[in-house]
Amino acid sequence: QRTADQISAAEPKFRELSDEQLRNKTNEFRQSLKQGASIEDVLVEACAAMREASRRGRNHRQFDVQLSAGLSLHESKIAEEATGEGKTIACYLAIYLACLLGKKVHLVTVNDYLVQRARDFAAPIFELLGLTVGAIQATMDASEAAERRAQYDCHITYGTNSEFGFDYLRDNMKISPEAQVQGPLDFA
Repeated sequence: QRTADQISAAEPKFRELSDEQLRNKTNEFRQSLKQGASIEDVLVEACAAMREASRRGRNHRQFDVQLSAGLSLHESKIAEEATGEGKTIACYLAIYLACLLGKKVHLVTVNDYLVQRARDFAAPIFELLGLTVGAIQATMDASEAAERRAQYDCHITYGTNSEFGFDYLRDNMKISPEAQVQGPLDFA
């Protein structure tokens, strides 16, 4: 609860920022991390920045319990939420923190409809933070490596377990790393 209170207390500072200043916060956090700060050192402000981007991008603010779920995911723990409790937006915090650490993120969901819906909903939020968001769909031609690679080159890629799995298998059959599409498998 203490962290949620700290994040809430930091929010007004981020409301005063322009969109460009908010977007620049991502680079500031990354620079701090490169200079030796830990993710915990920037955690409260990063959470407040993500919450503000969510407010601007989609006119919603994560509840404290959703922030707690996101922090649990960031710590490689499991967070359980019932249908309708906001799993789709609870993960934004863990995604953002992973991206700050330079990781590529794969968000796995169960079908193409949810892939596109969740990607389209999240994109304006993450774009306000200077991040790119892609989607892998079953309707994409697997032989069109450039299209798939462009989606995987995004900071965050939404897809289904089967599309990610088959791309992984296809990548392992490629003759050279340059022919592979998926890129690093950092955080899902």
